[in-house]
Amino acid sequence: MVRRKIIWSPKARLNLINILDFYYKRNGSIDYSRKLNLRIKRSIKLLEKFAETGFQTDIENIRVLIVGDYCIFYRYDQEIIEIITIWDSRQNPDKLKL
Repeated sequence: MVRRKIIWSPKARLNLINILDFYYKRNGSIDYSRKLNLRIKRSIKLLEKFAETGFQTDIENIRVLIVGDYCIFYRYDQEIIEIITIWDSRQNPDKLKL
C-alpha cells in the first residue's frame, strides 16, 4: 500500500481558513471550528493510503471527497495528493472554480 504526501494548494488553505473563520465568528466560539477542522483533516489523512476513496469528477484526474457539507477536490499520483480546493456544497454551484 502506497502512502502519499499531502500537499495543499494556497487556494485550498485559504478556503479552509475562511470556512473555519466563518463558524468562529457566527458561533462566537472556536469549538465548532476545531471539530470541523479535525473532521476535515482526518478525512484527508485517509487519502494518504486510500487515494481512490473520492468520486471521480467530470474533470480528468480530479476526484472529490465529500465530508458533511464540504467537497474536497484533489488529484493524486504515486507520490502526492494535492488538495485543490474545499467547497461548501450549499453554495451556488456557479461559484465553484477549480
